[in-house]
Amino acid sequence: MSENERMQKAIEATITTGYQLSTDAFNYLLQCSKKTDPLTIMSMVLHEMNKLKEKPFIIEKNFLENMVKQLMQTHKAAQAVQNEKNQENTIPQPPKSQTASGEDIFYPHAKYIPSELEILEDATGKLTSNGTLEEYTALFQDRYKRLEKILRKRIDAKTATPIREALKSQPKTKLKIIGILTEKRDAKQQTILSIEDLNSSATVLIPNNAPDEVKKKALQILLDQVICIAVIKTRTNLFLAEDIIFPDVERKIPQRAQEEVYAVLTSDIHVGSTKFNKEAFKKFILWFKGKYGTPEMKEIAGRVKYLLIAGDIIDGIGVYPGQQRELTIRDACRQYDQAIKYLEKIPKYVEIVLAPGNHDTTRKALPQPAIPPEYLTSIKDKNNIHSVGSPCLLNVHGVDILMDHGRSLDDIIATIPEMSYEHPEKSMSLLLRGRHLAPVYGEKIMLAPENRDYLVIDKIPDILHAGHVHVLGYCNYKGVLVVNSGCWQEQTEYMEKLGLVPTPGKVPVINLMTRKITILDFKTEN
Repeated sequence: MSENERMQKAIEATITTGYQLSTDAFNYLLQCSKKTDPLTIMSMVLHEMNKLKEKPFIIEKNFLENMVKQLMQTHKAAQAVQNEKNQENTIPQPPKSQTASGEDIFYPHAKYIPSELEILEDATGKLTSNGTLEEYTALFQDRYKRLEKILRKRIDAKTATPIREALKSQPKTKLKIIGILTEKRDAKQQTILSIEDLNSSATVLIPNNAPDEVKKKALQILLDQVICIAVIKTRTNLFLAEDIIFPDVERKIPQRAQEEVYAVLTSDIHVGSTKFNKEAFKKFILWFKGKYGTPEMKEIAGRVKYLLIAGDIIDGIGVYPGQQRELTIRDACRQYDQAIKYLEKIPKYVEIVLAPGNHDTTRKALPQPAIPPEYLTSIKDKNNIHSVGSPCLLNVHGVDILMDHGRSLDDIIATIPEMSYEHPEKSMSLLLRGRHLAPVYGEKIMLAPENRDYLVIDKIPDILHAGHVHVLGYCNYKGVLVVNSGCWQEQTEYMEKLGLVPTPGKVPVINLMTRKITILDFKTEN
């Protein structure tokens, strides 16, 4: 990256975090850039400014100059201490150019940035299911109550009438009702919805002459979703639909990191499979250490602080028909041991979060607790590797990331028109709209009857990260960055039968300060 490009990125970083440089401050930074990386200067300055109680809107030269002097003094003092302790641990200065041999110098900026990782929500250790009918009832009652509460916060649904009261209303009365969808069927070019709340049930007709937008919404409703319907009462107990309102996420201003750090999102490694692309994954590991990739890729690698893996660490045993023919390791413990051998080669300053998927050795019913410790004995002494459940809500450098393996995408793609494996981000957006990660009960996905529905999306994340379908896809949905992170497994016989074409080796990397996504391809030569 040239000096001008670094200067431009430094200014972009400043503006992104809500500050501006005065003319004198800009000239001072330009002058400093001849000796020191301006992007490093501004990253350090912005990190310190975030600690101030009163933050200036415009950064003046004097302020910037004083901050740089203080930081340089602190840096020199820290360097002196390190020199006394161990010469090998001396903090290196960021490189300004290339070595005489022409090779790019790798500088691990993230090594000197403190980790900010917090697990906000994880059902591991809280699951109590015994599979009783009462627990299933409690699960759906909890789902209904929490999603009804979310719906009633909307202006267009806050005055919804309980179904029991709506049934008593006069013909031609317009009102709104909230219910959980128990059945959806087509009859004579019309759609009939059956919904119920905690006390009553109702039948809603979407007639053939309904607006196209309402018909489209009806097609996209999933069974067991909680929705609000604007209706007209008929002379019978039938209601005619005028509109369908989802809980949805309100458009939000996303949270951002206050310094330039990156998070790598990936999933579906499938260690133990003959289709696991070992060579691409080895390049991936080398990239973290600055030993693989273009200069631009190495610059990104130096700022990676987090690696978030959304399930299917291993290929498992007996997961799908004929799997044994496509295994190189036929023991789950050995598969995990091999996976950890790869991950432990990643620099220790990178925080690694492991969540389970349907191929991992935890229960298959959702929500999934963390992978049992007896399968991950080799990470006990590794403080930078964390095992969590699925779903799990993390806060990473001030950014909320909801991580879920994504198994419910199979149900959506199988039942909703226009949804496909080629664009998993569209199906993920529907989950956000319904504020639930796996609403459908009794189809392909097993739901455990917990007293609390851990799959309801109470808090709107800044990033929704999933995998499972092995296809890279991403979009922005009302301020939420939606990412399906692809895989490391080539097409299996089972995938071929499903018509699923994977995208192995492609990895989304997110700048947590700017929210920019960069896709790195480790299957191609760089």
